Amino acid sequence: MKPTWYFIDSGHASPAFNMALDEALLKWHSNGDIPPVIRFYGWEPAALSVGYFQKLKGKIDVDAVHKHGFELVRRPTGGRAVLHDNELTYSVIVSENYETMPPSVTEAYRVISQGLLEGFQELDIQAEFSIPEGKLQQTGSAVCFDEPSWYELIVEGKKAAGSAQTRQKGVILQHGSIPIEVDDITLFDLFIYPNERVKERARKAFGGKAAAINEVAGRRINLPEVKDAFKRGFEKGLDIHLEPYTLTEEQLQEVYTLMEERYQSKEWTYSR
Repeated sequence: MKPTWYFIDSGHASPAFNMALDEALLKWHSNGDIPPVIRFYGWEPAALSVGYFQKLKGKIDVDAVHKHGFELVRRPTGGRAVLHDNELTYSVIVSENYETMPPSVTEAYRVISQGLLEGFQELDIQAEFSIPEGKLQQTGSAVCFDEPSWYELIVEGKKAAGSAQTRQKGVILQHGSIPIEVDDITLFDLFIYPNERVKERARKAFGGKAAAINEVAGRRINLPEVKDAFKRGFEKGLDIHLEPYTLTEEQLQEVYTLMEERYQSKEWTYSR
């Protein structure tokens, strides 16, 4: 018998709700209230999420974020900024002591990312793990998809999924973005550059580093098909059975409270 994990497809929700739910799931799993979880979600409105440690000043053009109709949210995980729009976002919540989960952060990425690898293969997209030689070259960019980290997914040499991880209360929370389409024109309007020439150079360089599903699949793939493929991928890659789960009213209320107290708070969002 394969281990049973919960599967939550929470649909499109506000950026603050999305981050609050991921944090709540981590807490509930730590308390033993729920088994490990795979969650899929989307963003309404679209948003720029920044990493827990990421500085906004001099990096993120907050006025441009709002001008484009996006929201700004700070994640509980590290990493760099990601524009969440036409994509599938996933999260994995599992104990650090789970029997097949390695203790090191890098190797845990490898195990979890196997689910992503299988998901791409379900779509007939030949993805592979990024395994940088030696230490990653640091570009200083605030943009997540500018360079792959260990065991992130690359297709045709381009980064096809960006992930971030945190460990709290004995639990791993890894979540990430799987772009279906990438609008790099809009994306680069959200960051601060010394001048337009530097911005344009960065945008052109980015075009050779990031891949979206509809760019590499050779056909247009809709969100339901992407969800089905990656659900099967996680079941196969992690050797688990996913059981659909619906949050209780009590759980939802806890998420809303956390959303209002933390992720809608300017103190949290603009803390760095």
